[in-house]
Amino acid sequence: MAKALRYEQTTPEETTTPVERMYFAWNEALSHNDAERLLALYARDAHFESPLVPHLLDTKNGVLHGHDELRPLFAQLAERKPKVRQYYRSGYLTDGKRMIFEYPRDAGKGEQMDFVEVMELNDAGLIQRHCVYWGWFGVGVLQRDEYRR
Repeated sequence: MAKALRYEQTTPEETTTPVERMYFAWNEALSHNDAERLLALYARDAHFESPLVPHLLDTKNGVLHGHDELRPLFAQLAERKPKVRQYYRSGYLTDGKRMIFEYPRDAGKGEQMDFVEVMELNDAGLIQRHCVYWGWFGVGVLQRDEYRR
């Protein structure tokens, strides 16, 4: 039987589990546009899905596998992220291996791109599977082509 999900709201100083460490490390690498540090958080054979994949890589498929496919996405993301992409989150749900968290549209200081991120970590504490689900405000950013400055 699956372990029950629980809500966590911790600070970087309070991190003790692989999920907690990943929650902060991933956001830190992303917010500093550090593509290589972001890539290092993923298993070599990681699975990644997002509508941003076909948008930035000009593909029909939104799925990537492994570091070789992830590297070009993260490099472009680091260079072309719109200003409306902010980093406010309010905690996560976890069962100890999987983590779900939200970047809500209304961040309390104006709007930000809205996403729900779902990550599964492997036994080494690296991201094995990552799916990004976009909200209506974030989809509008894609429709307006704000990633193509």
